[in-house]
Parts: sequence; structure tokens; C-alpha cells
Amino acid sequence: MSRTAKVKKKEQQDISILQTINSPETLRHLKMNQLPGLCEELRQFIIDELSHNPGHLGSSLGAVELSVALHYVYNTPNDRLVWDVGHQAYAHKILTGRREAFHTNRKLHGLAPFPSPSESPYDTFTAGHASNSISAALGMAIAAKKQGDEKRHVVAIIGDGAMSGGLAFEGLNNVSEVDNNLLIILNDNNMSISRSVGGMKRYLLGLSTSIGYNNIRNQLAKLLRKLGFLSERKRDSYIRFGNSMKALLARQQNVFEGMNIRYFGPIDGNNVNELVRALRVIKDMKGPKLLHIRTVKGKGYAPAEEDAIEWHAPGLFDKETGERVSGITEGKPLRFQDVFGNTLLELAKQNKKIVGVTPAMPTGCSMDVMMKVFPCRCFDVGIAEGHAVTFSGGMAKEGLLPFCNIYSSFLQRAYDNVIHDIAIQRLNVVLCIDRAGLVGEDGPTHHGAFDLAFLRPIPNLTISAPYDEQELRRLMYTAQLPDMGPFVIRYPRGRGRLAEWQCPLEAVPMGKGRQMSEGTDVAILSLGAIGNLAAEAAKMAQSHGVSVAHYDMRFLKPIDTEILHSVGKRFKKVVTLENGVITGGLGSAVVEFFADNGYTPKVVRLGLPDSFIEHGTIPELLAECHLDVASICETLLTI
Repeated sequence: MSRTAKVKKKEQQDISILQTINSPETLRHLKMNQLPGLCEELRQFIIDELSHNPGHLGSSLGAVELSVALHYVYNTPNDRLVWDVGHQAYAHKILTGRREAFHTNRKLHGLAPFPSPSESPYDTFTAGHASNSISAALGMAIAAKKQGDEKRHVVAIIGDGAMSGGLAFEGLNNVSEVDNNLLIILNDNNMSISRSVGGMKRYLLGLSTSIGYNNIRNQLAKLLRKLGFLSERKRDSYIRFGNSMKALLARQQNVFEGMNIRYFGPIDGNNVNELVRALRVIKDMKGPKLLHIRTVKGKGYAPAEEDAIEWHAPGLFDKETGERVSGITEGKPLRFQDVFGNTLLELAKQNKKIVGVTPAMPTGCSMDVMMKVFPCRCFDVGIAEGHAVTFSGGMAKEGLLPFCNIYSSFLQRAYDNVIHDIAIQRLNVVLCIDRAGLVGEDGPTHHGAFDLAFLRPIPNLTISAPYDEQELRRLMYTAQLPDMGPFVIRYPRGRGRLAEWQCPLEAVPMGKGRQMSEGTDVAILSLGAIGNLAAEAAKMAQSHGVSVAHYDMRFLKPIDTEILHSVGKRFKKVVTLENGVITGGLGSAVVEFFADNGYTPKVVRLGLPDSFIEHGTIPELLAECHLDVASICETLLTI
């Protein structure tokens, strides 16, 4: 057989492995020596698919071996795997019967972007926001024990910086206190989306414990139990004593073992056979355990390994050259986040009190623009949104002016902090809410649907939304003026409308909207950048003989009562439009005002419905929610 023929035969054999895996059950029939080949094929499959259907590349490449090892060792789905964040889970999806459908990942009506229990029994819990896996998995482990299912194993897989989140530590604290056999796998790739920060990151880099040591320790415990020297009542005391002796001899403290959580590792998380052996050793050990693995984000694809931040979710790319296909951007409007980043730097040069705060998203929100010039005035606090808000409040209390940038869906995790630590004291914190409204392919865990509704009832807040990029700049300038109190600016994902986004920095009149067009038949009141669609719809309706007055409200709180009085008196038909849930937002505020003041126009509220919106492109989702130009025009014509 020629060398070429041998190569082709080997390639066919390699390809055939993945093609035969339609479930973890078939995976478990493979021999150990076949697993590395399967991992390489999985990795290539992910690279091939994501090169033309964008998604989260880096983290999933790093977790290929982990996904294979877990499904190889554990009896899924009866054994529960709880993924954190979900960025890591593409190999998991492919191995659990979704290989043929994977080309629909993140597409409208296709596979969900993250693990979703409604999609597969192998997806045991919602994964989209960080740090929830330990708490959820502990709940599952306790439920299994309470219901007498002692054979069910539960594994929490936490990584991509999620261990910096406060909920992870709350879960760990509870794990250490209740009777459970939970396994926590810490997938340590030294990254979140940007590089991980904080003391936990430095701590993890220094940990080392031998699997062999722990195996000997486990065998000794079994012997002592058999001889009658070790009971469950004495177990915690012996564990604490053993951990103390180990720390003394190794001259190394271990925070996990200090909490009575058995620690194993760190081991090479990109060595599938080593992972399988480790999991088999600790699988049936009693009590809570943590396996610390080290993986490489972007493993197996050189461009992603070299620049893990850019290749976290790279968009379209040429898999052969590694060149990212970003499309022509010259002459196009900037993204709102980039206008924010450049304007923040401009303001920071003028106002020395300004500081920047972000929870692990410096590149995502473009705060890295200011970081490069004023690194000592910017703080990436890790995946810790609640801390980001309270930390900002502390700085504001002592005279600084924090611009705290948090994605809308992640701000949900800091609701009490906004109320208790910012609003009550009326502190000068600017909350810049990025990705407000529909965000596209990341789906229901990431749509910024609720911020208007949950922030509106809070006293002392100013809540604003810019119509375009120039309005964003003006609102940012207004927010940093003296004694403005907590000031919210919410803006969408993606590009704006203006090629010329720069404008003089000048104040916006507080609580004042503006009339964008005159009309006599219908009034449409919009809030934020979705108002651009209202303007197009108003023109379209005009061509059909309906005269539409369009108002850009600018502020949800304080709302412009002068405009509302005028509209209430002049119009019998009113439409409200917002890129957020209609329950509690702009539409609700307008209807409440009309009711309180005796106005009785017919009002149709347009916004996101009372349901979770799936994933898809933003134009597709706008159409699904009847918020595209044609749908808005139809409402204006038929109200």
C-alpha cells in the first residue's frame, strides 16, 4: 500500500469514529486508545462548523477532552453534568445526539447557544450566566440522596473565570456543610472572556496535589472504616486533621480542603486518558470533591491559542489561514460600545474623578480604550457584577465618579446592589448598560429584556436611552456633571446609524424628550435606538395617508410630563415602542400617566412579549416580536 493510500485510509478511520457516536452510550463502547483520535476529530469538527457559523470557539476547543472523558466515565444522562456558563459545551452537545443538527447552532429555531434542558435531557440545567453550576449541582445531589438514588453521580463543571463569581463561593460554603457526594471540576484556563483577574486566579496557579496521594489516602480510609476506627461521625474530624498535616508538610494551604472538600490536581485537562483515569479513581469516593484541571483555551487551533481573547467568539474566519472575516467596516457607523469607549476616554481626560469599572468585559464593552491610557483608573473586577456595583458605590461615596459598565442581562445579578448600595444613598455612579434589548444569537439568557422594567420603580435613579451615537455622547457628558446621582444609560448591541458619531459634548436637558416629526393622526412615543425604526415606520405610514407624530422620549425616569400632557390632549391614538419587555417599561409608564391624569386615548404598547425570546439574528427576532419597520407601520395604520 502506498504512503498516500495509507494516509487516506487513516483519515477515513479517524472520521468514522465521530460518525459512529450518536449518544454517550455508543461513546462508552470505545477503547481507551481511541479517545485521543475522537478528541482530535471533535476539535476539527468544531473548527469546521464555527468557521462559517460563528459561536464560542476558544472555550469549547479547550474542553473537548473533558467532555469526552465525562461522558465516557459517567452514565449520562442519569448521572448529571451541570455546565457553568455554557461556553465550554459544544463538544458535549455534539456527543449527545446533536452532531447532525449542530450546523443550526445559534440560528433561529435551531440549537440553543448554551445548554438548555428544553433541548436535551443531557442538558441538566440552564447555562448562560456564570457561577451557578455548584449551587445547582448541589441541589441535584441533595435531591438524589433524599430520594434514595444513591447511585446517581452529580458533577459541576465550572470554568472560564466563573469561580470569581460570588455565587460560586456561596455554593462552595454550602457544599462544605451538608452531606453530599458532589464532584466539582474546576476547568482552569486562566481566562474568562478576557484574561482572568483577582486573587483566586493567582491562588489556583499555585495549587498542586497528587492524585496518587489522594488514592492512597482513600484506601487508608477504607481500611480504617473496615477495622472500626473510622465512622461517619468521626469522618470530618479526621479529614480536618489530615488536611492540616498535609498543609504543614507541604507548606501549602488549600482553601478547598480547608472547607472539607477533597482536592485533586491540578492535572492536564487536555490529556483525555489522564482525565479518564482520574475520574475513575475519584468517581465513587464519598463526600464532596474538587478536581482541578488545567486546559488551554483554543486548544488545537494555533490562532486561538495565541490570542484567546479575540478567539473567544471570533465570528466568521478562514480555518486554513486563521484570518477573521469581519466584513468591510470602513465608512460604517461605529458600534455603540466603541462610541462609549472613546467618549469615556475623552471625558476622563477632562474629569480626573472619572474611573471605569467592568465585570470581566473590558474588550466587550470597549473600556479597554481607557485602560490603555489610564490603567490605574480602570478596574476589571472579574465575573462579579454585584461587587462591581457596590465597589463603584464605595468609590463614589469618597468623591470619585465611576462609570460602571455592565451588560443588561448581567445587571440582573446586581439588583439589590443597585438599590441598597447606590440608589438609597443617591451616589454619583453612572451605570452604563450595554447590550440592552435583543442581542441576537446568544438567546434568552443574554437578551437585555428586563432592565427598564426592573429599574423604573427604584427611587433616585435617572434612566435614559440614547436615540443614536451622538445622543450617547451627550448623555455620558450629562451624567458626569456634579451631583447628578445614580444615572443609567442603556444602549443596544451593534452598530449605530451615524457615520459622523463625534459631536460637541454638551448637556441634555434632564427628563426632556424631543419631537422628531409632526403629525395629526397618531402619536408614537419611542425610547432609545429602536426609535430609528419608529421614524422609518412613520414615513412609511405617511405614504399610506396616515400622519404620524414621533417623539423620542430620551428618559424613562424622570419621564417628560410636558410631552405626555400634550399627547394626551391632542391624540386619540397613541403607540409606544421600546426594546424591552412591555410589562413595566415605557408603555406601562405612559398608560399609568394617562390614567392618573384623565386622558383616554387608545394606546397600543409595542415591546418584547411576556415570554423568553429565543436566539437568532436581531432582524429575525425583531420580526418575530413584531418590532420591525413593517410591523410597526402596520400598527400605526390599524390602531
